[in-house]
Amino acid sequence: MAGQYKSREEKRLAQQKSNTKKTKKGSMVKRVIISLFIIGIIGMLAGAGLFAYYASSAPKLDEKLLKDPVASEIYDMNGELITTVGKENREYANFDEIPQTMQDAVLATEDNRFYKHNGIDLIRLGGAVIANITGGFGSEGASTITQQVIKGSFLSPDKTLKRKAQEAWLALKLEQEYTKEEIFEMYFNKVYMSAGIHGMATAADYYYGKEIEDIKLHEAAVIAGLPQSPNNYNPFKHPESAEKRRNIVLSLMAQHGKISEKEKEEAQKIPITEGLVSEEELEAENGNKYPAYVDAVIDEVEKMGDYNLFSDGLKIYTTLDTNAQKRVEQILAGEATSFSYPDQEGGIMQAGITLMDTQTGEIRAIGGGRNTEEEVQRGFNYAIDTKRQPGSTIKPLLDYGPAVEYLKWSTYHILKDEPYKYSNGTEINNYDLKHKGDITMREALWDSRNVTALKAFQEVGPEKAEEFVNRLGLDFDNYYESSSIGAVSPGMNSVQMAGAYAPFGNEGIYNKPHTVKKVVLRDGETEIKHDDKPEPAMKEYTAYMISDMLKSVIDHPRGTGAYAKVPGLPMAGKSGTTNYDQETREANGIPKSHAPDSWFVGYTTNYTAAVWTGYDKQNKYSLSPSDRHIAQFIVKDLMSYVHEGVDTADFKKPGSVVEVQVEEGSNPAKLPSDYTPDDQILTELFVKGTEPTKVSKEFDKLDAPKGLKGKFNKKDKTITLSWDYDKKKKDDVTFEVSVLINGADKQVLTTTDKTGLNVENIQSTGTFTFEVVAIKDDQRSDPATVNVDVKGGNDEEDEEDNEQENDQGQGNGNGQGNGQGNGNDQEEDDGSTGGEDGDNPPSDGDGTGTGDGTGDGTGDGTGTGDGTGDGTGDGTGEGGSGSGGSGSSSDSSFPGLFNQ
Repeated sequence: MAGQYKSREEKRLAQQKSNTKKTKKGSMVKRVIISLFIIGIIGMLAGAGLFAYYASSAPKLDEKLLKDPVASEIYDMNGELITTVGKENREYANFDEIPQTMQDAVLATEDNRFYKHNGIDLIRLGGAVIANITGGFGSEGASTITQQVIKGSFLSPDKTLKRKAQEAWLALKLEQEYTKEEIFEMYFNKVYMSAGIHGMATAADYYYGKEIEDIKLHEAAVIAGLPQSPNNYNPFKHPESAEKRRNIVLSLMAQHGKISEKEKEEAQKIPITEGLVSEEELEAENGNKYPAYVDAVIDEVEKMGDYNLFSDGLKIYTTLDTNAQKRVEQILAGEATSFSYPDQEGGIMQAGITLMDTQTGEIRAIGGGRNTEEEVQRGFNYAIDTKRQPGSTIKPLLDYGPAVEYLKWSTYHILKDEPYKYSNGTEINNYDLKHKGDITMREALWDSRNVTALKAFQEVGPEKAEEFVNRLGLDFDNYYESSSIGAVSPGMNSVQMAGAYAPFGNEGIYNKPHTVKKVVLRDGETEIKHDDKPEPAMKEYTAYMISDMLKSVIDHPRGTGAYAKVPGLPMAGKSGTTNYDQETREANGIPKSHAPDSWFVGYTTNYTAAVWTGYDKQNKYSLSPSDRHIAQFIVKDLMSYVHEGVDTADFKKPGSVVEVQVEEGSNPAKLPSDYTPDDQILTELFVKGTEPTKVSKEFDKLDAPKGLKGKFNKKDKTITLSWDYDKKKKDDVTFEVSVLINGADKQVLTTTDKTGLNVENIQSTGTFTFEVVAIKDDQRSDPATVNVDVKGGNDEEDEEDNEQENDQGQGNGNGQGNGQGNGNDQEEDDGSTGGEDGDNPPSDGDGTGTGDGTGDGTGDGTGTGDGTGDGTGDGTGEGGSGSGGSGSSSDSSFPGLFNQ
């Protein structure tokens, strides 16, 4: 029993402990709940206090602002007002003029509970709160039509607690002071509908040419769907997106019981273009100033924030140069130009033009197209909306620029233009279907060779090429080998092209192209400024060396940009042409020489101009070879105009670049030697530290022997040759002596290090032509030549005629002959002519003589071949033709050689 009792006691104690824990746990939960409740109350009170604080600072309701959008003003680069945007395109509709179908479409899309709430839809708000918690603040709006009226009339578009609190407070007040019908009317006439128009009644007229009461169901759905994203759902510019949005509106109308499923399905089947007015009608109705430029301004302002030029009352200060803009519009209209546009029947050649300040990135003028001036604002703008393949204009950006930047190629760098293939085996061709062999990078650019561009891209690598162009504001979907010659996706427009090229003319600094300096909000105090800062895009040496090569594109007589040349203007540039694939060309009967697109970009240190030309229907209309020059003509005209009277500095060579003369054809680059012809010397640019140091020997030649003389000594049947050679250059130089007898084949007699030669055993008569060539290692000089006439007959007849020389006349002088025979071969003189012992060659005698030519010497001066001679005597002797220069000679005996 005792053990059992003990067990029960333990059990009771255990139960008591368990109950104690449960009591403590319950108390803790109660405390947490109470704490959370208190925190919630505090939070609510704090929130209410904050709401009250924000609400107290909310602006007052202003009926004028509620009903009328405020136009925005646009100013040029000098602060002069150029146009007002927004106040013209607006038609007002009273509530009773709005058909029920239109009301139903708006309510189903924007605020189906409009007639049930008091300005704030708590049910819709709850859904938005959950979305904002999961997706971040501002990810989904809960604004009612009433709140949208308030936001569009009084408040900034910022998604902040302050703005939302003020919006809610003013919405409640608006509902107290105005009826639902009045509020709906405000919204209906205020909302922005793209293309610079406000109000749905205006949209009905603009898009369909109708009064609002005549609108049909499918048209009402298009109009009601626009406010969410007006420009993206514009049926003229984006018909596919507009159709999807229309069908969503129709589905919402069916969902909320506004229309039946059958009505929905029938309306969704109608083409989005049905009922839309024609482009011609739009052109006739619009008439805005500088529409292409204003179009770009609108796009840029919208990207700066949730701003609307047509209703927000903004003051936009732009970078527009009105004179340049007018010139662009004149060029596009065909006025005051030296060329004409090759328009075809049914097809107008189009052009997109961007003129930009090279130093700042500020866009000075934009040409949006030809014969589209009246519609381009919010219509298609060929300068900013088009995306076309860049052709060869990509080569400095994707190929050669990176090669200079990362590989430090010189402008002389040799590339072989040869039959070549992509890595996948596909052949690549040049525009002329020819190959030039080894050429410099400079020539590869000015002649726009495709093979060398691909080779440069391959050596740089796609990763480095991508890195380089990303810093120029470009980002393509891929960087295939075909990208090296312009096959990039997406394409480019003229604004992007100008922005990418300008850093070359701005010492490597990139500025994002922009039209807006600052935006002043409606309050007159808040300013939103262009905040993109200049960024280094490349090394200074890259910018300068590419610019110097691209000047050759324009300045070289055979450069592909020669038609853009403006005399006296230091301008660089690059042309670009795209091609049709064979299938497209054959299917549409397009000539092989025709192209779909033609580009030219020209830039100075002041301005950068980028021009695209082509046709809308590229498969139907194409550019002939002469048509492709139009882009260059446009650049020439525009750049001539904007640079007139303006000092334009040439591109500045940085200290990291050296200018070096190199010998053309040397590979790797070598310095020219003293013998390199002037027409074989190029001046090229090198990154400092990479310039050549070795001197070329390609054209090295020794100095030719001078003063070559020849004398036939009839008495002993020998010919004595002598010549001069500079003592300073004579080290290791030998002389090759050759002869031609009566025009027969040349024979090499001997090679000697002396400056004279005795040729013995002359047995023939006629003309002996001797050549002497200086030789050192593998270098040979030009030959020195002399003719010696060998005649028969008696000695006295021929005595005065037997000495000839090649390049100098003989002079008279007194010479003394010393016939002392000492067995020495040497003979010396004063450096011009030497005396000789009688008629015999000084083969074995030491004969010295003074005088500067042949003349009468004293003494008989006869010597014999065995080295003996009589040095005394009183007879007169003939002055001999001793050696010149160093005064040395040698013997050469060729028995029977001259028996002819």
